[in-house]
Amino acid sequence: MVLNLDTSLIREWDGYKARPFLISGPCSAETEEQVLETARELASLNRVSIFRAGIWKPRTRPNTFEGVGIPGLKWLRTVKKETGLPVATEVANEKHVYEALKYGIDMLWIGARTSVNPFTVQEIADALKGVDVMVFVKNPINPDIELWIGAIERVAKAGIKRLGAIHRGFSSYEKTTYRNQPNWQIPIELRRRIPDLPIICDPSHISGSREYLYEISQKAMDLNFDGLMIESHINPDKALSDASQQLTPNDLKELLSRLILRNASTTDPKLLDVLGELRQQIDIYDDHLIDLMEQRMKVSETIGLYKKENNITILQTVRWDEVVKKAMKKGLAKGLSAELIDNVFKAIHQESINCQMKVMNKGIENHNHTENK
Repeated sequence: MVLNLDTSLIREWDGYKARPFLISGPCSAETEEQVLETARELASLNRVSIFRAGIWKPRTRPNTFEGVGIPGLKWLRTVKKETGLPVATEVANEKHVYEALKYGIDMLWIGARTSVNPFTVQEIADALKGVDVMVFVKNPINPDIELWIGAIERVAKAGIKRLGAIHRGFSSYEKTTYRNQPNWQIPIELRRRIPDLPIICDPSHISGSREYLYEISQKAMDLNFDGLMIESHINPDKALSDASQQLTPNDLKELLSRLILRNASTTDPKLLDVLGELRQQIDIYDDHLIDLMEQRMKVSETIGLYKKENNITILQTVRWDEVVKKAMKKGLAKGLSAELIDNVFKAIHQESINCQMKVMNKGIENHNHTENK
């Protein structure tokens, strides 16, 4: 996919301080004093490129703090005037777009609860036509890369050139260490599909806790993300929303000082030769994996034939549980992660079910079609 983007958004933009490109500020604008005090301290770090604050907050339940609304836009305008920092906020509908632009907001982002809805994204895109503003699109709450790309395309077709994506993780029913599952392979695939699109990581919403902000930030840097969006509040413990995932400006400074920033590439001929040889080995192993998958699915098809002939259901839960436990035990003993084993064998099992389903239903459609004539 080729989008007509202005990649100076991050890589050459005047507001760029240093890698990582950093967007920071409180989850929510609560009072003018809180916003300005936080902005002043963040500006003094000389590392923040954009000051952010939520004005309208889409909350899961009613009767919770849903943002201060339009008065907060005035506070952001004051931040911009006093500190010189560009300012940003989230927009969830076309009215938000009009109000934000009226107050000179420099950057808008479309949140995860909004990017999941193509109708709403299109309304926002229509409101952005003819406007020169920076726009980021957060991933949808569910792990659907096509939905994410679709939202990005809608904004791009509105004529927005300074466009980027924000990876904030994906909602999960299961309770896990992080608030949202990173599913790193999805933003990696987004980078493969749209190479020139700047991608920012939002460790605050992935982690849901200050405890994990550094490790997620470091992983994003190791994966060559263009920047970070980290929430910072002058007094996080008193924050009206998402208190546990916000840092003080000083703690943010300390986190940034610990980040290891690696080179995206190398021109060292010896290193390139070594990497080339190792990648050839990877290619060989990948070919073996494909061949093994083919052989495994042929066995699954044969199993499907026997099940069909003997009128047995496809899903055999006890057998599947045995396979998973055996694979997990062996994989962990060989130093493989539980996440890898779980993801790989779930995918293999689903494909096995698909193969057996085709065998089971072969001829049924034609038979039903003939009887319905």
